Amino acid sequence: MMRMPAFRTFLSGVMLLLLAGCFRMVPAGAAPEVAPPAPVAPPDVQVPLPAAASVVRGPAVAQLGMTAQDAATGLRSFGESCPKLLIRNDGSGLTERLDWQAACAAALNWPAADAPRFFETYFDTARVGDGTAFATGYFEPEILGSRERRPGYDVPVYRTPPELIRAWPADYPEAEKTGRPPLGRYDEFGNFVPYFERAAIEEGALAGRGLEIAWVADPIEFFFLQIQGSGRLRLPDGDVMRIGYAAQNGREYAGLGSIMRERGLLGDGPGQYAGSMQGIVQYLRENPEEGRAMMRLNKSWIFFRELKGDGPLGALEVPVRRESSVAADPAYVPLGAPVWLMLDRPVANGLWIAQDTGGAIKGANRFDTFWGAGADAREIAGGMSARGQALLLLPKETVARLTRP
Repeated sequence: MMRMPAFRTFLSGVMLLLLAGCFRMVPAGAAPEVAPPAPVAPPDVQVPLPAAASVVRGPAVAQLGMTAQDAATGLRSFGESCPKLLIRNDGSGLTERLDWQAACAAALNWPAADAPRFFETYFDTARVGDGTAFATGYFEPEILGSRERRPGYDVPVYRTPPELIRAWPADYPEAEKTGRPPLGRYDEFGNFVPYFERAAIEEGALAGRGLEIAWVADPIEFFFLQIQGSGRLRLPDGDVMRIGYAAQNGREYAGLGSIMRERGLLGDGPGQYAGSMQGIVQYLRENPEEGRAMMRLNKSWIFFRELKGDGPLGALEVPVRRESSVAADPAYVPLGAPVWLMLDRPVANGLWIAQDTGGAIKGANRFDTFWGAGADAREIAGGMSARGQALLLLPKETVARLTRP
């Protein structure tokens, strides 16, 4: 989700962002804006892999020690990724769509009980760069919410405003250098300006326009749900409404953990708070005015849509699965590809499928593991900070092509 799309994170997913600090009304008379058309990529345009990321063949899949259960969950997630693998261009430049055809065709009817043999048959391993991996974790938070505004539910959850668009290229010549115009809006004079930041939105810049898809009870919990980029709203009648990332306002992200460290608020000394999500939340609750001002230093705001189905969607637009889906940097890892992690946190070892991305997930071997919903998911994700090695599992013909002298 984009995780932030679909899904985004705490030194784990959120903790990395928090501690490291990685990640209104339309004026009267304003003309409706139309977004510029998105460029259409030609079939299988290959983007060169960054020069620092060499690719070398790794050990045979049969030597990895893949368990039957690990392979079965991986096979399911890989199969769900195949419809996207077969139609999208690989931003890493490692694979072409045709590379995945044989494995995807076989995955349709491959028995789960024999899943290890599937990966042994169709894949070889490849190490990108030196393979040195760092993995955090993210989860699907659940907070109290309501479809309608009611007493105790006063924090709006907004859908994407129609005027939030990217600048027309003619209005932003710098796009030729950056490759993509910025997000923002056109004001009543036709000037492209930055979109409303967090403080303006909280003060009502979008109120009264019917953009609310839900209301939540706790602004602090909602702040962290925005960082995750997806979550569940526990409704007053006990039902669950699942919401997922739809867009971001284009404004700057600031990590609370980084800010608190700079101000000497985190640590083991007198008057300091624990360097964890729990410590940060404790500070925000014990210091509501200062905490609110600090949260507003993070100008980023996430817009949501209601999700249907059995799981939150990642950046690949397929459901992310507990202990099976991982966020990766699509500049180095083909989304949909299997990933093998060997880390100093055994709970995260094994087979994952790259189905998501994240603002802080940058680099050849940087991953963010997904742990589902619930208290245990929050605990595991919140403490996930693991180092080790990573391998990509790519179609055999692909590995042969990439490692050919």
